[in-house]
Amino acid sequence: MANIKFFNTESFPLEMHKVCTVQQLTIPSVERRVEALYETGFNSYRLTTDDLYLDMLTDSGVNAMSNEQLASMLRADEAYAGSATYKRLSAKIKEIFNKDYFLPVHQGRACENMLARGLVKEGDIIPMNFFFGSTVNQIKQCGGTFRIMLCDEGLKLQSDVPFKGNFDLEKLESFLKAERGRVPFMRIEAGTNLIGGQPIALDNMLAAVRLCKEYGALAVLDASLLQDNLYFIKTREEAYKNASIREITRKLADAVDIIYFSARKLGFARGGGICLNDSEIYERLKAFVARFEGFPTYGGMSVREMEAICVGLDDTMNEDVISQGPQMIAFLCGELQKHGVPVVTPPGGLGCHIDAMKFVPHIPYEQYPAGSLACAIYIASGSRGMERGCIDEPWEDGKPAYGAMELVRLAVPRRVYTVSQMRYMADRVAWLYEHRDLIGGIKFESEQHKNFFDRLTAVNDWPYRLAEQFRRDFGDSV
Repeated sequence: MANIKFFNTESFPLEMHKVCTVQQLTIPSVERRVEALYETGFNSYRLTTDDLYLDMLTDSGVNAMSNEQLASMLRADEAYAGSATYKRLSAKIKEIFNKDYFLPVHQGRACENMLARGLVKEGDIIPMNFFFGSTVNQIKQCGGTFRIMLCDEGLKLQSDVPFKGNFDLEKLESFLKAERGRVPFMRIEAGTNLIGGQPIALDNMLAAVRLCKEYGALAVLDASLLQDNLYFIKTREEAYKNASIREITRKLADAVDIIYFSARKLGFARGGGICLNDSEIYERLKAFVARFEGFPTYGGMSVREMEAICVGLDDTMNEDVISQGPQMIAFLCGELQKHGVPVVTPPGGLGCHIDAMKFVPHIPYEQYPAGSLACAIYIASGSRGMERGCIDEPWEDGKPAYGAMELVRLAVPRRVYTVSQMRYMADRVAWLYEHRDLIGGIKFESEQHKNFFDRLTAVNDWPYRLAEQFRRDFGDSV
């Protein structure tokens, strides 16, 4: 990893790539931004890219490809069966993860569907360091349920704990002992999406896997966010500071039984896959892939994307590549903290996460603080983030979800945005924080539906008042 020091300026992330292809961006006027919110129902998912400057909704499927990836797509073998492309990707999986069998699928949640159908039965319980919506839904549809085994520090939004995604190992062991026979596998999420992209330590994962083996459960790794987590292991875990990224990856891969991933995150492309060594489980899952995804050697994925993933997985082993996202996120978090903006600390992967309950404490839960703040950020900047609160993860029976966090994620897609764009976002969010008393709540237009596809509206005219303040402070600027 390149060690860059500056002589005449404070440190900032230095992009370790050059731009080969660009896409034109525009910033809509603040009046148009308010208009767009009313048109799309105050739901950032419904905004179109025509009305966006920076799209910070997610890092999934929107990461920039390298010239090597684009070039590799031209050699894709389109054969329905026996494709050379599948052979190359399987060999790359073997090289990096040391797994003999590979099943491609169209994206990460398809992996979860296959694993749930193949491994979960009525009454089973799946322990995990933290939950993810699509994961638990697949488990529930197969008659199972889940238990969260997150360490206590994981739910503290502001701290200096380096690995807040860790398992509580004592809780995990007690659970495995008490539920022996009802636990087909344990799921490890590295890193942990819904608590701010927080990483999990390698030694903690290895200890959790040892407990699984002792009590007869498989260890399954969700590696979708692995590349950020590898960076944090390398930089925050003392025992591995001198290990290469490949060595860290291999140590983890050799310990777990099954690895699955979304290539929309890991691999800088689009697709996903399941990697394993057990031939019996492989044959069981292969039948589901053939039934729901496509022929087992392409699994609903474009072979062009499969070629790109081969190159992208190599990039994931490059310290200069995987350091870029976390460094950009840390930079944005640091710039916001200079202005008192409450963010999740320490900075994790995936994006900068703003603590909505501290940003807009005057907005009650029933008016969706994180959703309201996401709308206000769009008005202030023309850029969209993602609500990570009780709209995206609804409360069941009126009870708060585990952790009950109200966050706005400003995702930082890999190799897409620059330091100047991070500075712009920090400036606009800092301005918004100075005028946070102008931000009001939002509500669903219909009480019959409450999910992140539905339309909402402002509880009063606060969007117009916020836009008027923007005009007073910025004049004719966008």
